[in-house]
Amino acid sequence: MASASVVGLATSSLSSVNRKQPAAATALNSAFLKSPTTARNPLRVSQGAAKHTCFQRDWLRKDLNVIGFGLIGWLAPSSIPAINGDSLTGLFFGSIGTELAHFPTPPALTSPFWLWLVTWHLGLFICLTFGQIGFKGRTEDYFEK
Repeated sequence: MASASVVGLATSSLSSVNRKQPAAATALNSAFLKSPTTARNPLRVSQGAAKHTCFQRDWLRKDLNVIGFGLIGWLAPSSIPAINGDSLTGLFFGSIGTELAHFPTPPALTSPFWLWLVTWHLGLFICLTFGQIGFKGRTEDYFEK
């Protein structure tokens, strides 16, 4: 095995690679390193290492109570006839029916269906998110601290 100097690194030298050895066994010598080391795969996990995770295994902690009460909690206020005598839920479901009347053709971009779809779902997801925060915060005594 011959040692070749690397130009520009003063006292550094890089050993030539033996073609029969895998690349992981290449010896690197440098003035920056205290002792010669071998290159290794940083993605390889050692067999004896303990497995650590940042999140709990069940990080979502879904609960059917939250989904049920959140859906009821959104359907109740969105069913109040507040938009020219119609409710948001009624307008959304009604626009679904009118768009299905010409089914193979998608809804036009100027169709009110898109406004009702985005508004209804945005309200639902906000209600579900706050329901999850409130329900889990209360069961885990988060608000008591």
